[in-house]
Amino acid sequence: MTNATNATTNATTTQVYRVYIKASPEAIWDAITKPEWTERYGYTGLVEYDLRPGGAYKVRPTAEFRAGAEANGHPVPDVIIDGEVQEADPPRRLVTTFRMLMDPSLAKEPATRVTHEIKEIGDGVCRLTLVHELEGAPGIASLVGGQLEDHGAGGGHAWVLSELKSLLETGKSFAEGR
Repeated sequence: MTNATNATTNATTTQVYRVYIKASPEAIWDAITKPEWTERYGYTGLVEYDLRPGGAYKVRPTAEFRAGAEANGHPVPDVIIDGEVQEADPPRRLVTTFRMLMDPSLAKEPATRVTHEIKEIGDGVCRLTLVHELEGAPGIASLVGGQLEDHGAGGGHAWVLSELKSLLETGKSFAEGR
């Protein structure tokens, strides 16, 4: 019984997302790690990475993100996500810790772990796999799992990866395509 319980707990505390993108591994890596890309898709955060083990990882809000959140009564800190780079192997693998700082209750949850794996599979297509280990962080799990989308919190990782794919393949994110 213990093994079944552990398997169930692990399944609910680890989220795995996979998307196939017609782009090079380098283009996908840049879209994940460079602010001139990340400001164009998903939640439009400006990433900062010190791409070495122990290096800092931060996401700052764009002016538009801040204005929209504050117009809805949600103050936004200068850093909305922080963490630490645990592993960086450009353009194949990036592992970071992840702490959401926008909401005080979420900021109290322990740091989680995000792994991005990029694998070229042929014909100019890559598989991007995102694994988010969420042990002890049920609020973050709901947020990044998209369960709060109908409450205005966005579609989580699935939405972000969909926008990333759209941006790399068409040159425009969903918002830019309107």
